[in-house]
Amino acid sequence: MKTVKVVIAGGFAAGKTTFVKAVSDIRPFTTEAPITEASIGIDDAGVVSDRKTTTTVAMDFGRAPLNDNLWLYLFGTPGQERFKFMWNQLSVGALGAIVLLDTRRLEDSFMAVDYFESKGLPFVVAINCFDGIPTHSTEDVRNALDVPGDVPVMLIDARQKDHAKAALTELVKHGLARAQATQAAATG
Repeated sequence: MKTVKVVIAGGFAAGKTTFVKAVSDIRPFTTEAPITEASIGIDDAGVVSDRKTTTTVAMDFGRAPLNDNLWLYLFGTPGQERFKFMWNQLSVGALGAIVLLDTRRLEDSFMAVDYFESKGLPFVVAINCFDGIPTHSTEDVRNALDVPGDVPVMLIDARQKDHAKAALTELVKHGLARAQATQAAATG
């Protein structure tokens, strides 16, 4: 059996903890803390602010079997920029990342896309369709984020296990293809 580390990143309130909880086959470890008045003006959950009562302050951790031979260890990042320093630690040794985004707050996604591009870490963009309704096409999001054509962009509902697993499967395929291309370039 092989284990692979995967990072789940994205902006504040994009659904990262929900994603980890939906797909994990163990009870996820989360570092959720109540949102307090101290975060007013700092953490803006926008259109979901009336439903968002907690926030990740360190990380989420879960485990998801992709098949009988491959287990994924999931590390969910906090979404606020002030916790970005955690991303360096959580990304060490990762095959790649899922950049989960909410198109209602697309600007919150730039930090994650820029981070993984600058690190050269393979990533997949997963558009979280809140309430099951896509508000933008994958190509519109690709263009808005200026994501290269080889990076998979897909629609998911982070609450649905099969959607989360599909995003993880796509990331593993993308990460392995990038690793093989890098290896071929180095030897060839």
